[in-house]
Amino acid sequence: MSGFSNVVRFVVKEGCETDFIEVFKTFSNEEGEIYSFLVHTGDREYVAVGTWESEDALVNARPAMIGNLDKMRNFLEEISPELGVTDPRSGKIVMELK
Repeated sequence: MSGFSNVVRFVVKEGCETDFIEVFKTFSNEEGEIYSFLVHTGDREYVAVGTWESEDALVNARPAMIGNLDKMRNFLEEISPELGVTDPRSGKIVMELK
């Protein structure tokens, strides 16, 4: 398996989950993005996962992803002063199980 992935954790403010999900539904895949999904991982906690053709595709999509974040920023709690409202990670996909 080749490719790249990004994972972003969000904590949604109390009472804002419906609004958060409605905004998330408006996002479309960026150039080089293969697949993405949103996972409800806990009480008001969500993780967005994207898979990309390459690291360059992910890097090139960052301005659009920041724009998407700006559309839902008001619905998110600060995770920590160091992280702000997201806890992002990205890296090369090293294995895929089917």
